[in-house]
Amino acid sequence: MSAVHFTDQDFEEKVLKSPIPVLVDFYADWCSPCQQAGPIIDELVEEYKDKMLIGKVNVDESHNTSGKYGVMSIPTMVVFKDGKEVERVSGFGGKDGVVKLINKVI
Repeated sequence: MSAVHFTDQDFEEKVLKSPIPVLVDFYADWCSPCQQAGPIIDELVEEYKDKMLIGKVNVDESHNTSGKYGVMSIPTMVVFKDGKEVERVSGFGGKDGVVKLINKVI
């Protein structure tokens, strides 16, 4: 199962209004660490499907959302709960790093 792709148009509805926490991976197609993170993010979608929505925002396509949340480097992973940012990490620390981020919230 693949991560959901969020855009400027649907971010508020799908992320901020979600009844469960949401992990958002801000990425770009040309970013090497983002390419490494992609398959792991997709793998975690299935593992956490009942506890957390996991998705991605392409910073090159969704300038407004990445700008609004001050994403200055990629990958940046942000966890939202009840419409608010609750955790953030920049860079990719492997699967363990992402799992640790998720487990802080669920």
